[in-house]
Amino acid sequence: MSAKRKPCPICKKPRREEFHPFCSRGCRDRDLNQWFGDGYAVPGRPASPDEIAKQDWEKQD
Repeated sequence: MSAKRKPCPICKKPRREEFHPFCSRGCRDRDLNQWFGDGYAVPGRPASPDEIAKQDWEKQD
């Protein structure tokens, strides 16, 4: 299957070059909203706030 024939990952309609890899601005925005709203996640254990703060502090040295 070629890249041009793959459907929009959100609604499965044909993709449009203008909004690649989506079919429209609406689907592009829905995908972005999923990222902002934690709808997508990378597998792994959650980091504690203490771990994050410690890493940031060590970078300052």
